[in-house]
Amino acid sequence: MTELQQYLAEEVAEDHIDGIITRREAIRRLGLLGVGAATASSMLAAEAAAHGGGHGHGHGHGGGGHGHGHPEATTSTWAPVPRESITFAGPRGPLLAAWAPATQPRGGVLVIHENRGLTAHIRDVAGRFAASGYSALALDLLSEEGGTGAFPGEAEVAAALAQIPPERFDADMKAALSELDKRVPRKSTLAAIGFCFGGGMIWRLLAAKEPRLSAATPFYGPFPAGANLNGSRADVLGVYGGLDARVNASMPAAKAALDAARLDYELLTFSEADHAFFNDTGARFQVQAAEEAWRRVIGWFDDAGHHKHRQ
Repeated sequence: MTELQQYLAEEVAEDHIDGIITRREAIRRLGLLGVGAATASSMLAAEAAAHGGGHGHGHGHGGGGHGHGHPEATTSTWAPVPRESITFAGPRGPLLAAWAPATQPRGGVLVIHENRGLTAHIRDVAGRFAASGYSALALDLLSEEGGTGAFPGEAEVAAALAQIPPERFDADMKAALSELDKRVPRKSTLAAIGFCFGGGMIWRLLAAKEPRLSAATPFYGPFPAGANLNGSRADVLGVYGGLDARVNASMPAAKAALDAARLDYELLTFSEADHAFFNDTGARFQVQAAEEAWRRVIGWFDDAGHHKHRQ
């Protein structure tokens, strides 16, 4: 079993332990990943022992305002920008993506999906970036297989992703950055963000020495074993959930690689949040952490842009 296949199998086991899917469904999904029934049962038992029970989830919100001096009055609206499906040239054939253009872009963002593929949630994330001033391109890493929509469900999507050599993902992400670069104003800041499986892909993109990235934000992404970030120029904001012990185990390796590459970075842990806390369609969604993470990401991309333009 490859490193990527192991990660995807552990995702299934964790979903079962947290009560998101049944044992029968977990066994089925592990079977799609090539895990035999006996091994699957052992994996589920080991995951249950490691967790010692499920995690809880919280909800809440907060807000505030300020004002001083001469009063200013304005009205405005905010909503995710509508997305359009696009096709562009890739290294092995056409690539599929969702494109959300900002009205006055401060830069461009490449969005990499979870192991569920290019879902409505990920398309919405692209639209949110565009509404916040960053034109966004959300790549479908199953383009060569006909796209995420060609599969009957998320289990089949994850199984298909597990069969693809990771080097193909690297090449497709670089091609997507090239397409993004064409669609934003000249000399715009380019950034990348990915979630879960996609967070691991962002670490891979950084390790691939992609020089065009000014900023990168892997959300709870497993750091690839032995990855070397020397040659990258991106400012890195790594986002983690404090309850996500499985992915957090790779944080020391990520920190060591960032230090060795002498990159500007912050590894930010939301102590009360779990894996996939940013996904507002998932069982582990944690609204307070998600709202603060979004604020931090936009600020990080803005700061990276200012930093690069001063150089």
